[in-house]
Amino acid sequence: MSSALFTSMSAFALSTIGLMLHRIHFLSALLCLEGMMLAMFIAISLWTTQMGSESHLLMPLLMLTLSACEASTGLALMVATTRTNGTDHLKNLNLLRC
Repeated sequence: MSSALFTSMSAFALSTIGLMLHRIHFLSALLCLEGMMLAMFIAISLWTTQMGSESHLLMPLLMLTLSACEASTGLALMVATTRTNGTDHLKNLNLLRC
């Protein structure tokens, strides 16, 4: 296992642990999700370069695009919930009240 692959796998694991532990604020959860997406981007980029296949070269770019869309949608949801509820605590958000 190369050191770059180990680094990306450990970054994904740390982001997952952070998502499980820091579920108080919505922004903390979004940052952990962004860390997971960036770790997956690095892993997929390494995979496509090691495979040498030209048909898979657009996969990391697609992953990065979806990560940017996920971040912007998450921030828009955070602004909307903060305006309506007055806080970004996840324990105050309940789908039954919407």
